[in-house]
Order: sequence, then structure tokens, then C-alpha cells
Amino acid sequence: QVQLVESGGGLVQPGGSLRLTCAASGSIFSIDVMGWYRQAPGKQRELVAVITSGTNTNYADSVKGRFTISRDNAKNTVYLQMNSLKPEDTAVYYCNAVKFPSASYWGQGTQVTVSS
Repeated sequence: QVQLVESGGGLVQPGGSLRLTCAASGSIFSIDVMGWYRQAPGKQRELVAVITSGTNTNYADSVKGRFTISRDNAKNTVYLQMNSLKPEDTAVYYCNAVKFPSASYWGQGTQVTVSS
């Protein structure tokens, strides 16, 4: 089992920045991919950004150029730096960890609200 704990969410004005942190514990060896997903009210959960153990990254088109995902393997932590935030970025953000071929773990989520 892998436990994931997110932190760093909050209320921010449009154009502002936040950094989300996801700390992994438990059976963290051989985590292949870590990522961030988000779910806005009334919408499906969607991918925001993922990073592999080899530090390859992939981003949703809506956040490219504004968000940066990074990973500190020594600290078993993944970060999401969010800049130029927009009201449409408002959602609960979830951390995810994947062990191939089929194990997937989720955190409890952290609320991000972008509003003036």
C-alpha cells in the first residue's frame, strides 16, 4: 500500500500562484508514475500533470506553460507549482501514484479556489 497526503491548497486571487505538495509513504519503492488530477463541481476528474520515475512529464493543454510538476525521489514527494491561476482552475486537486501494471493510489485531495 501507498499512502499519499496532499497539502498546499487554498484561496488565491486570479493571476496568483500556489504550490501543491504530495508526500508518499508506505510501499513507495517502484512507484512508476506520480501525478495530479483535479475535479471541479459537477465535472469528471481530469488529468492535470504526470511525471514518470525517469522525470518525463505530461500536461493537460489547459495548464501547459502555467503549471510545473516535479518530483523529489529522495523525499518521496511530488510538487505542482501553479502560476497564473485562473478561476477555471478551481477544483479539488488529487495526488495519484501508479505502480505498473495496475496498482493506483489516491490522496484525499486538497481544495484550490481561485477567486477575487
